Amino acid sequence: MTDFPPPAGPPVTSSTWAVTSPAFAPERERHATLPINAAIGAVVVLVISLLASKYVLDVLLQFEWPVVVYVALLALVGYGPSLIWCKFASRRWGTGKFFEDVGLKPEFADLGWGPVVWLVAIGTQIALGALILVLGVPLSNNTDGVSELTENRTYIVSLVITAVIAAPFVEEIVFRGVVMRGLRSRLAAVPTVILQGLLFGVAHIDPVRGAGNIGLALILSGVGIVFGGAAYLLRRIGPTIVAHAIFNGMVLLLVLTGIAERLQN
Repeated sequence: MTDFPPPAGPPVTSSTWAVTSPAFAPERERHATLPINAAIGAVVVLVISLLASKYVLDVLLQFEWPVVVYVALLALVGYGPSLIWCKFASRRWGTGKFFEDVGLKPEFADLGWGPVVWLVAIGTQIALGALILVLGVPLSNNTDGVSELTENRTYIVSLVITAVIAAPFVEEIVFRGVVMRGLRSRLAAVPTVILQGLLFGVAHIDPVRGAGNIGLALILSGVGIVFGGAAYLLRRIGPTIVAHAIFNGMVLLLVLTGIAERLQN
C-alpha cells in the first residue's frame, strides 16, 4: 500500500470552513416606517388643500388675473400645505432628515428605473381602461379645458412646470414617502401598497366630474399601486418621481397636440 504524505497547511476546522465558505448576500434593507398618524395627516391635508384650491380659484376668477397667476396659486394652495405637513412629520416622528425620512435618495439608476416603472404604469392604465369601457363604468379625464388654451404660451409653460415637476415631486413624497411608510407601520407590504394606491386614486376625485370620477379613480389607483410597488421594492422614491413626471408629461403632450381628442373620437 502506498502512503500518501499528510496535507500541507493548517488542519481544516469548523472556523476555517466558516471563513472559506461562500458568503450569502447581505440581508435586504428593511422598508422604513413612520407612525400611522403621519399617513393619516398627509392624506387629510392633501385632500383638503386640493379641494380648497379649487374653491379659492372660483372666488378669484372674478378678478380676471393672468392665467399663469391662477396656475401658480393652484400649485401653492394645493401642494404647499402637504409639503409643510411632511416636513413636520419628519421632525416629529422621523429622524429630522427630510429626504431620508421620505425615501428621496437620488441615484443615477433612477433615470433608468423611472421609464421602466412608467411602462408598467402605462400597461396597467391600458388594461384598467379597457376593463372599465367593457363594464360601462363612467369615466372622465382630468385635463378638460387644457386644449382650449394652447395659444397661451405662458399658461402652457406654467402648466408643464406644475404637472411635470411640482405634482410628481409633492405627490410622491406624500403617497410613496409619508403615507406608505405610515401604513407600513401597521400593515403588511401588499396591503400597504394596495391601500396607498387606492388613496392616490381617491385623492384625484373632483366633485365637478360627478360619476366620471369612478373610472378615473380606478385607473389612477392602478397607477398608484404600480408606483407604490416600485417604491417598496427599490426602497426609494426617485424612480417613481421620474415615472410620475413622464406619465404626466405624456398626458399633457397628447392633450396639447390634439392626439388625445382624436383618439377619444
